Amino acid sequence: MSMTLAQGLAKNFLGNSPNWYKLTIVGFLVANPLLLAVLGPTITGWCVLLEFIFTLAMALKCYPLQPGGLLALQAVLIGLTSPETVYHETLNAFPVILLLIFMVAGIFFLKEMLLFVFTKILLGIRSQTLLALLFCATAAVLSAFLDALTVIAVVITVGLGFYQVYHRVASGKQFDSVHDASADEGVQELHRYDLDMFRAFLRGLMMHAAIGTALGGVTTQVGEPQNLLIAKQADWDFIEFFLEVAPVSIPVFFVGLITCAVVERLRLFSYGTPLPPAVRNVLQEFDREEESKRTARDRAVLIAQAATAVILVVALAFHVAEVGLIGLLVIVLATTFTGVTDEHRLGRAFEEALPFTALLVVFFVIVGAIHDQHLFRPVITWVLTLDGAFQTASFYAANGILSAISDNVFVATIYISEVKAALLEGAITRQQFDHLAVAINTGTNIPSVATPNGQAAFLFLLTSALAPLLRLSYGRMVWMALPYTVTMSVAGLLAVIYLL
Repeated sequence: MSMTLAQGLAKNFLGNSPNWYKLTIVGFLVANPLLLAVLGPTITGWCVLLEFIFTLAMALKCYPLQPGGLLALQAVLIGLTSPETVYHETLNAFPVILLLIFMVAGIFFLKEMLLFVFTKILLGIRSQTLLALLFCATAAVLSAFLDALTVIAVVITVGLGFYQVYHRVASGKQFDSVHDASADEGVQELHRYDLDMFRAFLRGLMMHAAIGTALGGVTTQVGEPQNLLIAKQADWDFIEFFLEVAPVSIPVFFVGLITCAVVERLRLFSYGTPLPPAVRNVLQEFDREEESKRTARDRAVLIAQAATAVILVVALAFHVAEVGLIGLLVIVLATTFTGVTDEHRLGRAFEEALPFTALLVVFFVIVGAIHDQHLFRPVITWVLTLDGAFQTASFYAANGILSAISDNVFVATIYISEVKAALLEGAITRQQFDHLAVAINTGTNIPSVATPNGQAAFLFLLTSALAPLLRLSYGRMVWMALPYTVTMSVAGLLAVIYLL
């Protein structure tokens, strides 16, 4: 039966997404102008924000760029924000965009060395709890001195490498065979159960590492983008920032590690799935085969990549340039000394990050609508009327809640600007300002682990090529982050009240 033009257009709209999802997005687009006319821009702005979060939650049904982009385009057309505001928000986030474009691509060219190192770690540590703690703690330490997005890019590269190795074997192919790891049709029945268990195992490691980036990212001024902004407003250098935040960040760090051990040991919240013996055997065989066929040129590649990784760490630790520019340095060094000169091989490195970069700019449209419609203003005004420890605790809580539903960099920008204005006007003392700055920093970094849209690193993991392979959905990320959200947020709140 031939398809009519209307049916063809309907079929093409959002591609292979379920029909109910397509109708939901159309419903949003129809409802928003009506809401604007009836209820005004503030209510409509909140609705658009929630609709955009819905597209993130349904990322496994359809990549959020398309439906989220339609909502963002409509927000501009109906006047919730303007192209000028969107450009301003994008320009403010240019360092993050630069990071995504170049650093993630740079990590791609360190893949062989990373897979080599982490394969040794994975096969050398038998204790599931110890392995989870290692991933969480390592991600935390690296994020404190590097950048959370860079660290999560490394973790994604490692996880994708492991998954592709086993999926290839489970599909009856050799280690070096060309293979599509997203297609399960070729997976042999014997391997299906082990593949599901391996997915659960990798999901746990990925989430522990993602939480680790938050644990470490809160501690230093280079850990997260908003930390630099707060440090600049407070006039803190690297050591001052660490010491000011330490009464909150250090207790939370240890609470996070304890939570990691408990959920792994007791197999709570979908954690604790062990590495299946069959998968371990495959990875051991892969490691042996790689060792046996490794030539002098292959060893030279590993050495060059390791040297580049050392340069990367040193350059980031001393902040010799913007992170994105250091990523470009990594690309140049890693490709020059590993023989990658083909344009198509270079192009493949950018495939992972560019869709997310586009999605991030779309998100800035929503952030622009929040800013132009002053959606968070009532919360800020109310919190500034409070006094003493209750005010500091309220700042922490308000920043945490708003960051979980919005963007922690945007929330921190608004709050620190208001607090700095209050200091300059003489409404608060310098000591109050310092305490509030710590509350803003910890509030935007710790409770925001509750949702993927709370932190860029979490959102990057959700929208990465690895997430659909591991069946790591928005809802599952929220569920797996829940124990951390509760324990770390409560620990942070108590520290803000009693230790500042």
